Amino acid sequence: MKYLLTTLVLILFISNSYSQSSPEDKLGAWYMFDATHRVADKWSIKTGTEFRTFEVFDNMNLLFYYLGANYHLNKKTTLTISYCYVDIDRSYAISGESHLYENRPYEQLSYKQDTFKIPLFHRLRLEHRFLNYKHTHTTLHRLRYRLGTKINLNKTLFLNVKNEVFANLKDEVFTENRFYAALGFNISKTNNIQLGYLNHEINKSNFNRLQLGLFIKTDLRKKTK
Repeated sequence: MKYLLTTLVLILFISNSYSQSSPEDKLGAWYMFDATHRVADKWSIKTGTEFRTFEVFDNMNLLFYYLGANYHLNKKTTLTISYCYVDIDRSYAISGESHLYENRPYEQLSYKQDTFKIPLFHRLRLEHRFLNYKHTHTTLHRLRYRLGTKINLNKTLFLNVKNEVFANLKDEVFTENRFYAALGFNISKTNNIQLGYLNHEINKSNFNRLQLGLFIKTDLRKKTK
C-alpha cells in the first residue's frame, strides 16, 4: 500500500511540473482533515479544515474551516447544523490580490441505504452564503445534493466514489458539479486516509484536483463497566 500511494503522488507531481498559463491546465490539490466526535448516543460534533491549491504544492486558492453538530435520528438518518468560514484567493499566481471572505451556515440531511447490497449515501444540504469582497456584501443561498458509495476491497482498502450537484436559488441555477473517486486505506476501525481524484466544474471552468484526506472518528461517551 505504501508503495502504491508513493507512486501515485509521484506521477501526479510530475504531471504538474510542466509550465502552464491557466489554472484549468494545472493539477491542483485539496488537502482535508475531517473529524467526528461522538459525545452522546444521539449527538456528535463535526470539525474539520480544508486547504486548496491551484497547484499540488503551491499557489493557495482556499482555506476552509467548519464546526457543526450532528443529531443521529437513527442508524440511517443524520441531521446536521454547521458553520463554515472560508477564505478564497480567486487570483492565480498573484497571491493576496482578490480575497473573498465567506461566512456559511448550513442545514443538512444525510441518509444511508443498501440497494442490491451496494451501500448508497445521500446528502442534501441547504447553504446560506454571506460573501464579503472588496467592501461589497452579498447574500446567496444554494442547495447541494451528493450521492456516493463506499465499496470495501478487503479489510484495509476501499473505494469511495461520489458526485455532487449544486443548485443556486436565484440567477443561473446549475453552475457547479463535483465528481470524486478515491482509494481509501483504513488506519483503524474508525480512522482512514483517502487519496483520490476530483473533477470540479464551476462557472463554465473545469479543474482537475488531487484530493488527500485524513478522516477520524472518536467516541467521547463515558463507558459503563
